[in-house]
Amino acid sequence: MGNDVMVGFGGKQAWLAVAGDDASAVLKALGLRDLGPVPWREGIDVAHLTDDRVAVTPPLPGARDTRWTLAVGRRFIAESIDVIALSAELHTEVQFFATHRVTELHRWQRAVDGELIRSFGYVGQSGEVTSWFGEPGPAERDAGLPAELDEDATVLISERDVFRVADAWSIDPTTLTGRPASGALRLGATD
Repeated sequence: MGNDVMVGFGGKQAWLAVAGDDASAVLKALGLRDLGPVPWREGIDVAHLTDDRVAVTPPLPGARDTRWTLAVGRRFIAESIDVIALSAELHTEVQFFATHRVTELHRWQRAVDGELIRSFGYVGQSGEVTSWFGEPGPAERDAGLPAELDEDATVLISERDVFRVADAWSIDPTTLTGRPASGALRLGATD
């Protein structure tokens, strides 16, 4: 695994971005058993194809000159993640992103030290905004969100917009592919 390269992810997936350098603390806060290091390709594939495994990256440089630990797994789409409680427990910023192009489900949340800063959810299949808390920032406005939600507002968000917001807030995980790995990918299990 010494010459491992990173593997990107994002489509039909959900992930967390946690500010800080402690991947072990992220695994523990998520209630996951640490299964140890795995090659990037294997870990990302297992997290994408199973409901009981989560791949956790080493800390990576990202937005705002901050290091971010990413935790990715299909289980985050089905299971509600409490970013408020997680950010309070870890005493840091925690972000949640999800996108699934089949139903055009797109969501993002941001909490800092136990306080929800922003939440947005959208299902394009029905054109329904399912979550709206806080004011959209510049990246969200660039993606086409209105300054405030009202009955006259038109919302059209795509998978690409989720990656743009992730890039502005922390890391766009689709950009990781082929870059030298800064450390081992760890696999966590729910069982």
